[in-house]
Amino acid sequence: MNRLTVYLHDNEKRIRTAIRMAWPSVLESFFVALAGLIDSLMVSGIGPAAVAAVGLTIQPKFLGMALFIALNVSVSAIVARRRGEQDKKGANQVLMTALAFTVLAGIAVSFLCVALAEPVIAFCGSNEQTHDSAVLYFRLIMGGMLFNIISLVINAAQRGAGNTRIAMKTNVTSNVVNMIGNFLLINGHFGFPALGIKGAAIATVFGTVIACVMSIRSLFKEGFISLPYVLREKVRLSLGPVRSMVKISSSVFTEQVLMRIGFMSTAVMAANLGTAAMAAHQVGMNIMSVSFSFGDGMQAAAVALIGRSLGEKSPEEAVRYGNICQRIGNVISLVLSVVYLLAGRGLYRLFFDDPEIVDMGVRIMALMVFIVIAQVAQVIYMGCLRGAGDVMFTMAASTFSVTFVRTAGSYVMGYVFGLGILGVWMGVLADQLSRFILTTWRFKSGRWTSVKI
Repeated sequence: MNRLTVYLHDNEKRIRTAIRMAWPSVLESFFVALAGLIDSLMVSGIGPAAVAAVGLTIQPKFLGMALFIALNVSVSAIVARRRGEQDKKGANQVLMTALAFTVLAGIAVSFLCVALAEPVIAFCGSNEQTHDSAVLYFRLIMGGMLFNIISLVINAAQRGAGNTRIAMKTNVTSNVVNMIGNFLLINGHFGFPALGIKGAAIATVFGTVIACVMSIRSLFKEGFISLPYVLREKVRLSLGPVRSMVKISSSVFTEQVLMRIGFMSTAVMAANLGTAAMAAHQVGMNIMSVSFSFGDGMQAAAVALIGRSLGEKSPEEAVRYGNICQRIGNVISLVLSVVYLLAGRGLYRLFFDDPEIVDMGVRIMALMVFIVIAQVAQVIYMGCLRGAGDVMFTMAASTFSVTFVRTAGSYVMGYVFGLGILGVWMGVLADQLSRFILTTWRFKSGRWTSVKI
């Protein structure tokens, strides 16, 4: 037997477990990315300025959600570890504590984002064509963010417990509702008003409301994470899990903030190149999010499987699952790379008739062929490290790569060498390669298997 056959035979059970855990998360992330892509496609019917306006809101939105994204990473990792330890009470305490914090902090962040929308969007590089629409969109999205973040924290706990299908169902349903809402409200169909970019925002918020309701309903079912268990065992809010949550969340939060500053810098550079360049950039980011969705899905499986293995005191098994998730991701990224190579121009023609924007898009897609391979790999390795609680390293790697390598690369290639939007995306490629090199080295070192959480 050749090496591949031997490997598949020896790891058949693990591969099946990884795929069983991963496919709901992959499908979930894919639908989220697809909804974003379709959002841009529907908005593009209004014009390139509308696409650019939505693009201006992306990074400040994620900056506002950075705290909750960080919290969700810690919740998923700790719940997975507690499952491995068979500590059901501890896992449910983590969720209850995280939910209480999410509601209180979410209200405060939502209010601040709505109040500061004008200066935030101006800072992101808006112009006369995009400013008012971007402010309106941002206020509506962030005004309804509470529904989104409640759903996120519940789904994070469910993933940590191994229930990846729950998150898949909620997010797929949410994004289907979002797409239907876009169809009805952007241009007006079946008697609904044509609200343009406002309609896109309303549809998005309504989708998150549906996801929130479904996520809360999932807690009423008996399982490792369960509201009936919480009530029956009188599980209370506790400061006990806070130390572990703060340990992971603080590093991930710092990482998220610094990363978003890097992402925002890139977006501002693209915006300063003009509305056409920003529109091309935004569609490119939407397409890249599709490839990210596959890595993100495998990452969710890696977090749960590695957390569980380490909780069971089996670091060797954690390494095996990390390698298996990575190999599956490599196959996916190679397929995507070929698709992007062959269909780049066609994808951009779906969005724009302007040959200038399409030509920009073709140049972006040429780089995407290489970006996707590094992107999927580093995302999975990041998941492996976060699942183990090795968040200090992921923070350092992401901060260095996104905040410095990406920003400096985009500026030098885009502005100093005058390559415009192509140069900006060369910075994106440099960032992905940097993160790939650093996370590969860390994973291969094995040091992450001894981190305590």
